Amino acid sequence: MNAPARSDPGPDTARTGRPHYAERLRVPVWWWFFAAGMTGSLWFAAWYAIPTWVGHLVGAVATVLTWIGLWAYGRLQVRVDDQALSVGGTRLPVSSVGSVLVLSPAQARALRGTAADATARMFLRPYLDRGLRVEVTDPDDPAPYWYVATRHPERLAGALTQAAGTAAPRH
Repeated sequence: MNAPARSDPGPDTARTGRPHYAERLRVPVWWWFFAAGMTGSLWFAAWYAIPTWVGHLVGAVATVLTWIGLWAYGRLQVRVDDQALSVGGTRLPVSSVGSVLVLSPAQARALRGTAADATARMFLRPYLDRGLRVEVTDPDDPAPYWYVATRHPERLAGALTQAAGTAAPRH
């Protein structure tokens, strides 16, 4: 269910439109099993409390809404091409990318919590314990950095620094 990240650092990226990096931050499989158990329990409780079609309707609606919510939450895509780093519908031009820092789980936890800047852009997923800190150099952008959760921070950092035309990422 979790698709691997694609890293495509070939020189023909601009001509073909293929990204240097693309990753969809799908929810883990166990979330789906947990949701099935919880909505199944709710469905049974609703049917037991209201033993008519209404009880089944309550359970079915709760199940459908939960599954739609999980699907929508897992649709966030991280993408790097020659023009920008895109996370969902938000874009950061590669010309505005400063330093790129691959974060260890401890560093990522701190940056998601007490070390976070309130004006930073945070693209979080609670099921991902690693991430990337991308400095924003555009003086008109109020965010000092982006925190991007990812399953493959080294690949994302490499693709981003390649697209920005900078040296190897700093760790």
